[in-house]
Amino acid sequence: MKRYFIHTFGCQMNVNDSLRMSEVLAKMSYEPTPVPENADLIILNTCSIREKAEDKMLSALGRYKPVKASRGAILGVGGCVAQQEKDKLLKKVPYLDFVFGPDNIARLPDIIGRVHAERERVVETAFVDSEEYVFPRADPETSRGKVTEFVTVMKGCDNVCSFCIVPHTRGREVSRAFPDVLQEVDGLAKVGVREVTLIGQNVNSYLGGISFAQLLLRTAEVPGIERVRFTTSHPHDLSDELIEAFRVQPKIAPHFHLPVQCGSDRILKMMRRDYTVEQYLERLAKLRAARPGIAVTTDIIVGFPGETEEDFELTLKLTEQVRYDNQFSFIYSPRPKTGAALREKDWGPVEHEVKIARLERLQKVQRRISAETTAALVGAEVEVLVEGHSRYDATKRFGRTPENRTVNFDGDAPTGSFVKVKVERSTPNQLAGKQVEVLQLPTVEPLPVAPPVSPFHVIAEA
Repeated sequence: MKRYFIHTFGCQMNVNDSLRMSEVLAKMSYEPTPVPENADLIILNTCSIREKAEDKMLSALGRYKPVKASRGAILGVGGCVAQQEKDKLLKKVPYLDFVFGPDNIARLPDIIGRVHAERERVVETAFVDSEEYVFPRADPETSRGKVTEFVTVMKGCDNVCSFCIVPHTRGREVSRAFPDVLQEVDGLAKVGVREVTLIGQNVNSYLGGISFAQLLLRTAEVPGIERVRFTTSHPHDLSDELIEAFRVQPKIAPHFHLPVQCGSDRILKMMRRDYTVEQYLERLAKLRAARPGIAVTTDIIVGFPGETEEDFELTLKLTEQVRYDNQFSFIYSPRPKTGAALREKDWGPVEHEVKIARLERLQKVQRRISAETTAALVGAEVEVLVEGHSRYDATKRFGRTPENRTVNFDGDAPTGSFVKVKVERSTPNQLAGKQVEVLQLPTVEPLPVAPPVSPFHVIAEA
């Protein structure tokens, strides 16, 4: 059989797209290899949300060039950079064979066939019209042996924030019909998945026949599913109905990723974020009242054009006020065709050294808050869904709490179990302890051996 390797950059949407690619390739008699040097086909599934991810993609292409030369492997680029650059990538990388956008995963057999048969370099980056778009249907068997899985519920974004390239690379919002979502979740539950994460660029604006809150509630009712998560969200879609869903359904995990982006109303307006800090805090207060103890995480951009020291101090103040469990913070990176990139000179670019210094200050504050939050749990007992062996110590087990905190612990509970763990140590990013009690065994007999090594080399670049 021919072998493939997929190198994935970016968000959960990209990881999920890579899984769909693997299913398409399996039907073409390709099998995965964890070693790119053994591959006959290498695909880079790319992210363009920040410039750094693009640079890493180009660096990886350079590393895979010798594989193409020695094995005759064909080399392709998919994802958001492909959608953004189109045929420019073929000019920039003369040894690249094909380029395809996120809407064209189903066309991989045709694309690869043309490369092989006609020796042509192929570009397929056209968006599929919303009315004609068909979401790739996942094969539940590819998830057998896992306890947690992603389920795509929508794609694209209509918000057009001035810093974001997603509308240009993923297109307008398209929601997946709710019966299809529930059918996929049911199939995953039947092969042992206990937790699903509903994903999309802006999931809580979902319009697939029911509201997003109703979709969460129905997903939680699927037999075998014990936890429901979702990502990512826009604050203006945090509705009272969604808050109520957190109050009435305990299977909706008490974790909410709510990107604020900045603590300054002036900068939020320039970002085209249609809320103020006061409005953000009001919605957050309602959420915390409905679900006490809920963990809140966020995204923050530092050094947006025109950001003053006063603006940045307001972001630090917000971080202290909210006390996020964690935050994903980045320096501003101008992206092609976005409003902020077009107006950066007018607004006033922030010097790179200033951006870096501010980011370090912000991350230092967040590390302290995260450390204080996890340290407060030492001595407590927490519920953990066992996902497998610890990546750091094969003699230990690994899982996550409902609040999405990672836990490495001594114990023998099988994958897919719910256990009670007594926390003995903590760091800002994880907990460690000892298994106290098995609360619930897996619904499906765990695999007798560990799942095969994933063919996906994932680089987390949000």
